[in-house]
Amino acid sequence: MSGGRAMIELVHLRRWFGTTRAVDDVTFEVRQGQVFGYIGPNGAGKTTSMRILATLDVPNGGDAFVDGFSVVNDPDRVRRRLGFMPDSFGTYANVNVEEYLDFYARAYHLRGQERRQAVRRVMEFTGLDALAEKPTNGLSKGMRQRLCLGRTMIHDPPVLVLDEPAAGLDPRARIELREMIRALAREGKTVLISSHILTELAEMCDVVGILERGKLVAVGTVEEIQKQHETPQNVVEVRLLDGVDRLAAWLAQRAGVHQVQVQGCQARFVHAGGPEEQAELLRAMVLAGFPVVDFGSRRHSLEDVFMKVTKGLVQ
Repeated sequence: MSGGRAMIELVHLRRWFGTTRAVDDVTFEVRQGQVFGYIGPNGAGKTTSMRILATLDVPNGGDAFVDGFSVVNDPDRVRRRLGFMPDSFGTYANVNVEEYLDFYARAYHLRGQERRQAVRRVMEFTGLDALAEKPTNGLSKGMRQRLCLGRTMIHDPPVLVLDEPAAGLDPRARIELREMIRALAREGKTVLISSHILTELAEMCDVVGILERGKLVAVGTVEEIQKQHETPQNVVEVRLLDGVDRLAAWLAQRAGVHQVQVQGCQARFVHAGGPEEQAELLRAMVLAGFPVVDFGSRRHSLEDVFMKVTKGLVQ
């Protein structure tokens, strides 16, 4: 995880629509080179706060900063430093991939050789160079998402804000998108990404923020949030070649072992010890003659943490 300067800052950000507090006093920062996962149920306020970052909406209170510039006081400077990928975007008839990217390069006032290089760079990075002449409305969902990502980074901004970029993608396209985002982070880009696919974010993100009803209910690295909400006990799973019933009886006599369950050749139980105690338990198991094939304790996943820190409230 990068330790660079803060490239995205939300400071007591508030946005209300009538009596609905879409963004309610949200504060966090994302540092240079980090990928920040923005998580929350529908209506939590993710898109609203991302639109404020992209200068497409104005807060009722607080402020947001991109590379040190306020979205309220310096929106023009923010737009030059930020690329925003919305959750949906249009394609146009009779416009091919290269023409589409060239149009947005012109919109960012790129001219001549600089514009041609920007289009070429983006097409190579996204793998769209082989589809340069293909009409944009004839692209697959995965290729359209690549095209929108290319449009987002055409002016080479240091900050990218991506709203549900993996929505509707097949598994291969999601993996390829994840690799592109990590490549951008290695180049020093700062990425804020929202998604409902929590397993993807757990693998991709350095920092995660969980939003519910406009409030930030948890923020930190995936490991930090997991530790904050882990129970002292761990669920341990053991798979044997044979003798699982005998193992269950043996486990029932061990201190710190509870709730032993057997299914097929696997035993699952709750263990009160940490890694050292689990290692000693495995050693004792092997010395007792049990043919252990697999032994492991299950940590809370990001999905588990999400379910713990949110209450399923909507607004």
